[in-house]
Amino acid sequence: MTVREIALETAITQLGVHEDAGNRNTGPQVNAYLASTGLPPGNSWCMSFCYWCYDQAAKRMAVKNPLAKTAGVLDQWNKRKTTNGTVTPNPGDIFIMDFGKGLGHTGIVEKIEGIWIYTIEGNSNDEGSREGYEVCRRRRDPAKMKGFLHFT
Repeated sequence: MTVREIALETAITQLGVHEDAGNRNTGPQVNAYLASTGLPPGNSWCMSFCYWCYDQAAKRMAVKNPLAKTAGVLDQWNKRKTTNGTVTPNPGDIFIMDFGKGLGHTGIVEKIEGIWIYTIEGNSNDEGSREGYEVCRRRRDPAKMKGFLHFT
């Protein structure tokens, strides 16, 4: 298996993780995601979730995490965009969304069906917010994505 495949498997095990009551970007597992990128509780955590999933996979395979150690979605893109060789993503790839003014959102591609990309995202919700409260599955339009990070 590849790091990408194991990262996706790891993400699936996290479905349903919620922030503590009050939705303030904190909770035992949310804090672990944030800590993996060096941030304290209370910060947005979608990129930290992706980093944590890849970090768990890398540790399992005894290899280096291919992601930059950052919680910034657009920072990750800027540091790793040279690896963006895919127009159509593969399961386990990371999608990047850019909302302008330095705001972004990210998650892990689970599957592609027709024109839709199905994802697993941290710091989202059933409505697709970039500031949600859980790890959940979403259906996304690839036309709204800046691009994808692909790792073997």
